[in-house]
Amino acid sequence: MELHRDDEASKIGMWIFIFTEFLLFGGLFLVYSVYRYRNSEAFHLAAEELNTFLGALNTIILLISSATMAMSITAVQRKQKKLALGLMSVTMIVALTFLVNKYFEWGYKIEHGLFPGSEKLVDFGQGEVLFYGLYFFMTGLHALHIIIGGVFIAVVMARVAKEKITHDNHVLLENAGLYWHLVDAIWIFLFPLFYLIT
Repeated sequence: MELHRDDEASKIGMWIFIFTEFLLFGGLFLVYSVYRYRNSEAFHLAAEELNTFLGALNTIILLISSATMAMSITAVQRKQKKLALGLMSVTMIVALTFLVNKYFEWGYKIEHGLFPGSEKLVDFGQGEVLFYGLYFFMTGLHALHIIIGGVFIAVVMARVAKEKITHDNHVLLENAGLYWHLVDAIWIFLFPLFYLIT
């Protein structure tokens, strides 16, 4: 018995989900903007403590992963299963590299007492507390999205390997790609907000 497929409904559902995610992060960007306007000097000083090189490296990493994810969709459409699986594997490795970089970056901040609730941060003042509170929350929420995206891609890879996703039935892979591009787009906003705008 063949199951009913509605590819258009699946794509529309993913776009609606992506829209809600943009609303969530859009609200957080608005909160960040208001607090930055009210504490511009403190935000400037706090931003100087961030590692711009690591932030830029993570941006490049995510751009590469978006490219490999997009290429995997093309590979499936061309019936190149091994290539598609290889490209998705690269996406997963690159995503893991991003998380490892973020782990070390966070670890450095925590080691130096620059995290919400630390006595050192409270001594700096309210502006720094707000900056690092937003930094950890927003980049942490983004890291959670990367983990979810990695699980999503792993599920898709298993289905490609079992040939449940094929050249004429690849909407789930496309949706995974859309989700991954969302993760990339969110970071493209986070990077300049925290690392570049002084």
